[in-house]
Amino acid sequence: MEPSTVFKIATTADEFEQIHRLNYQTFVGEIPQHAPNPEGRLVDKFHAENVYLIGVRDGKVIAMMAVRRRRPFSLDAKLPDLDRWLPAGLRPVEIRLFAVLPAYRNGPVAAQLLHFIARHCLARGDDLGIISGAVRRMSLYRALGFESFGPRVGTPEAPYQPMMATLESFLRVIDSRRGMQSLASEAPLSPLNLLPGPVAVSPGVLAAFGRPTVSHRTPEFVDQIATVRRRLAALTQANDVQILVGSGSLANDVVAAQLAALGRPGIVVSSGEFGERLADHARRAGLEFHWARLPWGAVPSSADYKEAFAQVKSPAWLWMVHHETSTGVLHDLTEVKRLVQEHRTKLCLDCISSIGAVPVDLSGVFLATGSSGKAIAGLPGLGLVFHAETPVGRPDLPRYLDLGLWASSDGVPFTHSSNLVAALDVALAEVERLPIGRCGDGTLAAWFRTELRSAGLTLKADETHASPIIVTVALPATIRSSDVGAALENRGFHTSHRSGYLIARNWIQFSLMTNPPREALSDMIVQLRNLATPSGSQDKAIA
Repeated sequence: MEPSTVFKIATTADEFEQIHRLNYQTFVGEIPQHAPNPEGRLVDKFHAENVYLIGVRDGKVIAMMAVRRRRPFSLDAKLPDLDRWLPAGLRPVEIRLFAVLPAYRNGPVAAQLLHFIARHCLARGDDLGIISGAVRRMSLYRALGFESFGPRVGTPEAPYQPMMATLESFLRVIDSRRGMQSLASEAPLSPLNLLPGPVAVSPGVLAAFGRPTVSHRTPEFVDQIATVRRRLAALTQANDVQILVGSGSLANDVVAAQLAALGRPGIVVSSGEFGERLADHARRAGLEFHWARLPWGAVPSSADYKEAFAQVKSPAWLWMVHHETSTGVLHDLTEVKRLVQEHRTKLCLDCISSIGAVPVDLSGVFLATGSSGKAIAGLPGLGLVFHAETPVGRPDLPRYLDLGLWASSDGVPFTHSSNLVAALDVALAEVERLPIGRCGDGTLAAWFRTELRSAGLTLKADETHASPIIVTVALPATIRSSDVGAALENRGFHTSHRSGYLIARNWIQFSLMTNPPREALSDMIVQLRNLATPSGSQDKAIA
């Protein structure tokens, strides 16, 4: 039986090498657009920004096309007034490098590839496809629904006509063509979400969010939020928790307001961006505190904690991050719990990115914060404040920051979101079926870190204290993390690279909060190596 054709996004080094050779065969050997070279391969000048959609049969790339979203397009250089020709209000994508091996040009492969490309672009919000159509293929492009615009471009030997089509009409034309075969072998179009938030959520969570909104004053909602609070407390061994409409940053502001009520100095321990944000919360709340500011990526030692306690006479509280998202370090709380007990100090924790990912024990913790939109994998929009004691109302505080007011009002002092709480309820049920958290036993993360190091990449966290939640990679100074992140995003891998602290340090992050498939991570590592390491430089050559 003849092997079937699989349509997918190109990810492996072998696929890219075949793309370069098919590119040469088509745009040097058949269409004299580029000069010949002895290597017999042509690397497109926009290779790092292209997403290649390919047809593969028995390991052989038999058809390809590239899509590119970043302006300026190649057509911008040929038509300086390109936007004048395009309909307003649509999001254009440039479709380029259409090539099919001669043996497959008379069958359904070309139409199947075009169908796959149209679905891919529509799924990512593109509205309009623009091409430089080879003049000798004009009848084909017109039959597919493309319309000419502007003057011809290119050279007398390789003339091209700018053309465009709305992707929905293009897809309808492709669907109507005869000879289409089943597309059941296509790779999934969904991008891989490797963001620390918002994370990928289940269909059940989305369905719960879509239920009709319920008033926050109805018994139905009050009962549901009470149930969710009990489930959160049981998940973390906490005494109680309040669910606020807002982010984890709001939850940390509420903690700072509670610490102010103690009227005594404390300690903030930091070794990364989010620990430093705690110090900023404390400063803005007017707290008196010693800042034990350690280098980013450092793990506080017993000596570091003891030094911090020596700086403050009878500290009332110590505040730190459990999982430092910026560096991918998960702190062991054993020693700090022992020391706060010895010094009769209240321990406060930012657990925003650890709750749901790994087991979190908040027994003996005075205050802790979480969020609905991280590893719990509900939808973002709810901040969580766990408390060991029943908080007392404080009329001197802004109402929204008064944890005692929340506690005395059955957790619903103000307008609440039944949709977000319903989604959180379903997400918690999913977490409860995973007794060691969404990140499992850490096997996937350990494999992922090993593969990244084997690819020549530098990780911020040392292996002893590396978390199974976030992996932070420091890129060489010669390669911008924002460029690598954008290129990965174009290829369907959504990573964390836009935060200011990541840009400043040239870092890129990968979240494993929702246990992504190993096969997809393997594909991403190949892409990352080609973009960010010397060993991938052959795929970054410019034609």
